[in-house]
Order: sequence, then C-alpha cells, then structure tokens
Amino acid sequence: MSLLITPPAIGCKAFIFDMDGVLIDNMKMHAQSWVNLFSDYGLQGLDPDRYLVETAGMKGLDVLRYFLDPSISVEDAERLTELKDILYRVMNRDAILPMPGLAEFLDRAFTNGIRLGIGTGAGPKNIAYILELLDMESRFQAIVGAHQVSHGKPHPETFLKAAQLLGAEPASCIVFEDALPGVEAAAAAGMSCIAVTTTNRPDAFAHFDNVIKTIDDFAGLRPEELHALSDSVKTMS
Repeated sequence: MSLLITPPAIGCKAFIFDMDGVLIDNMKMHAQSWVNLFSDYGLQGLDPDRYLVETAGMKGLDVLRYFLDPSISVEDAERLTELKDILYRVMNRDAILPMPGLAEFLDRAFTNGIRLGIGTGAGPKNIAYILELLDMESRFQAIVGAHQVSHGKPHPETFLKAAQLLGAEPASCIVFEDALPGVEAAAAAGMSCIAVTTTNRPDAFAHFDNVIKTIDDFAGLRPEELHALSDSVKTMS
C-alpha cells in the first residue's frame, strides 16, 4: 500500500523505517521461508545467512532472479513470492513482536513533530499483516511497499517516494535499515541512516558514509537527538 494519512508539512523532518528487521526482528523467519521454498524448486542446501547477507530487503522478484532463475517472469515470481509469504505467515504468527522500545520511540518522535513513514520491500498483504499484529496501522503517515515502485532496493525509489508522500526533503529524512541493499538505497536517496543490527553485524555497515549510528533496538533511543547528529555529520563533511 502507498498511504498518506494527513497533509504533508513541507520542509518537515521525517523518519522512514524499513519494516522487516527494523520494526520487528523477523528476517531470519523470512530467510527460512525462502530456503524452504527454494528446496521445493530444486535449490538445495542454501544457507539462510547467505540470503540475509546478499539479498535481504530486496523485492521478491529480485530475490528469485538472484537465487533461482535469472529469467523468471514477473507473473511466476509473484506466485512464488506469495507462496513464500504464506509459509512465513503460517509458521511465525506467534513469534512476531515489535522491537524493544519501538512504541515509545514512535510516540516521542510524534511528540517532537517528526513525520513517520515506512519504505519496505514487502508486499501489501505482509504490510497489513505486520501492522495489524503490532497494532500500528495508524502510526505512519506514509507507507510505500514493493508493489508501489518500479525498482526495489538498492535503488532509492522506495525511500524517495516515501519522502515525497511525507512532504520531506531527502536531506531531512533519516532511514532505519537492517539490510545492506537498504542502506545503499538510503545513501543513493541522499538520506542519513540508522543501521539496525538484526540482520548484519555492526562492522558490515562501517563503509557506508551515510550511517550515523548503529543500534540493536530502539530502547532508550531519543529521536530528537538523531536529527541533530545527522545535521552535525553533514556539517562536518
């Protein structure tokens, strides 16, 4: 879904969150679902960690072309991605929980006038599924999913579209990402990034100039300090 709930405030500051691996620590669940699907289609012995490092955050079409068939059609990719998502939802419903400190962090950001958006490689069913489970459907002013863009991460389109819907300049946005293609997409969009270590070790983000902070979760994180940190880094550079 691509959703704009309230009129944008031009020139505002914004946070844009990837969903899987950021709002929830679920990327290993997705990885195992892909591995299970691939094994049924002839790709045996894929290490889930390889999926996480090499393709986490990408659209299903790109994942399938990377691992299974470079020439797979869009229609077949959509069908297989839906099968994977069904596996994921059936296997993990009771294990999906918000990241520690997330609700408090979002409340504080809202109080400080920071607009909130989601930019994810997930499709509409998974987006709705997760936000309903977390009871966070009304938290975000803009939501952009894989079905709303022509190019998935590491292309910047997802984050640029979210910023546009939020009425925020890219330089005024901070992205929260766990996956390397997502951090790359944020950099290409001209956005600072907070790296979340659910999928990658902290040192995996060391070569990204746009990563201003690395976190394990949102506990104790103060949103008003992050834009000051981002502005400071940009001034120094």
